[in-house]
Amino acid sequence: MDNDRSFQFTYSAEQQEEIMAIRKKYLPKQEDKMEQLRKLHHSATQKANAWSIGVGIIGVLFLGTGMSLIMTDLGTILGIINSFGYGLMVGLCGLILVASAYPIFNLVLKKERNRIAPEILKLTEELLK
Repeated sequence: MDNDRSFQFTYSAEQQEEIMAIRKKYLPKQEDKMEQLRKLHHSATQKANAWSIGVGIIGVLFLGTGMSLIMTDLGTILGIINSFGYGLMVGLCGLILVASAYPIFNLVLKKERNRIAPEILKLTEELLK
């Protein structure tokens, strides 16, 4: 008798694609040079965006607080005698912060681009060959 019992089964094309898609999720990730270049470029702008949005939000909060001190009874509730003067100062500080958000964006972007420039240039040289 034949002791070699084996069973073979072939999957359909749809099942093959699904199997390959699942398998691909568990394989170690290998980034190509172009993907590394995109990630580096995106990281510079992402950090600049984060800083400028953060400064802008803080500035808007200061501006709103100043407006509230000027236009509502918040100053008297908090026990501030000259709420108009304090509201004006806090609002102006908020305006300065909001106005500085774009220059901060440019400053951080320039700093980050200078920091990653050697690596970007190295990757572009490799890709252009």
